[in-house]
Amino acid sequence: MPVSRCECRRFRPGKVHGSEGKLMEWCEEGVVLARRRHGENALIIEVFTRGHGRHAGIVRGGGSRRLAPVLEPGNQVQVTWRARLAEHLGSFEVEPVLARAALLMGERRTLAGLNAVTALLSYALPEREPHPALYDGTLTVLEMMCDGPFWPLAYVRWELALLEELGFGLDLSRCAVTGATEGLAFVSPKSGRAVSDAGAGEWKPNLLPLSPSLLGQGSGTAAEISDGLKTTCHFLKSRLVPALGNRRLPEARDRLAGILAGES
Repeated sequence: MPVSRCECRRFRPGKVHGSEGKLMEWCEEGVVLARRRHGENALIIEVFTRGHGRHAGIVRGGGSRRLAPVLEPGNQVQVTWRARLAEHLGSFEVEPVLARAALLMGERRTLAGLNAVTALLSYALPEREPHPALYDGTLTVLEMMCDGPFWPLAYVRWELALLEELGFGLDLSRCAVTGATEGLAFVSPKSGRAVSDAGAGEWKPNLLPLSPSLLGQGSGTAAEISDGLKTTCHFLKSRLVPALGNRRLPEARDRLAGILAGES
């Protein structure tokens, strides 16, 4: 499903705001990650954009019948952000681009996948820090969810990319024990490095599975997906969670893993 993109415009002078000076303003396309009520009819939303990362802002009238469906998590929108100072929360003007949320909510697996993606991004990403490669990968996963049944394989790789982007990447290129690049079968839960079957030795019961899905290989069977998610989950909990003050991973992530594991 094609997704159009608008050109990223960084902070630029906007309208004059009385005697206070000029407004800060940018316009970019992004994915809605989360929303919450603000006052009677406004919403505070989080969007993930290529050039401005995870960014929040107020949408006046966001709770209206016209705008509420546009602001569902997972939808693609074009936002114009304005604030008097860069550090202010600011406000968004929103235009719809692609309403994928309604389509993905129609099926249990894709609804769980959508919720996991948006919840993990909202949970893990630092505010206003660009992650363009992760943004592009996120669009790919969401588009695959809309297009067919093969998206779980891409989702496993997406979790691996999330760890990499946040500084917790795994080294799956060669065996940590022997240096071999063939016969890789496990991942060390401590170092995050691959281990071959020959190099595992007596430590084999303590190692995590190196699913072909983590290497972009295999046929994407339910068992391979489940093994891949078991391994990424370990590193999300052992590396990412402590870095974020030991806040629990979003339940949506475990819910998706449970649904996909139940298909094996």
